Amino acid sequence: MKIYPILLVALLALNLAGCASNGDPRDPLEPMNRSVHSFNEGLDRVVLKPMATGYKKVMPEFAQMGVRNFFSNLDDVTELTNDLLQFKLRDSASDVLRIGINSTFGFFGLLDIASEMKLEKHGQDFGQTLGHWGVGSGPYLVLPFFGPSSLRDGTGLVVDMEYIDPLQRVDRIATRNQAMLVHTVARRADLLATKSAIDAASLDAYEFTRDLYLEHRRAQIFGGPPPDQE
Repeated sequence: MKIYPILLVALLALNLAGCASNGDPRDPLEPMNRSVHSFNEGLDRVVLKPMATGYKKVMPEFAQMGVRNFFSNLDDVTELTNDLLQFKLRDSASDVLRIGINSTFGFFGLLDIASEMKLEKHGQDFGQTLGHWGVGSGPYLVLPFFGPSSLRDGTGLVVDMEYIDPLQRVDRIATRNQAMLVHTVARRADLLATKSAIDAASLDAYEFTRDLYLEHRRAQIFGGPPPDQE
């Protein structure tokens, strides 16, 4: 079954008035967000973490790297599109080279030859594109299944997933869903140590994750420290 994140964003937006909080002004939906965060943590604990742990034990490191590189190459298509939408022509040219080199000499992206050639990834998404053109973050949102976001970034996620992500061009639904599952499990496997460290170090994992996400996104939008933090 395909998940439509646009429905999640719409449902969360409808709760703006009813879930207001007097806490952090960036997080007026904190009561609802904490509930969704708890749901995601439970899903991770019962389903994703065991799958990721098994994946990491069974898959040899070179195979994990190949999976990581393959999906990174697909992500470069999304990054290219958003660099173009932001008129970052130099970065766009670099993205084209990355995709071309890794898709050919890198055996459909299984090898990341482009990074060895110092062609760096730019990590752009449609949420950053909206931010680049002056759209504010809006309230912090925790999306079911997808985790930390904001009203702007949740909207950007919809655009990236539904209209840009090459996986959505795969006509065979079973193949597409299997690829998305492998991508999700592989990404979770890469975060096993980080997630454990966060859980061990933070008194309130929800607040820690929120603050880390919002500061990281601000830095991404501004390409470094925001103007008021320089």
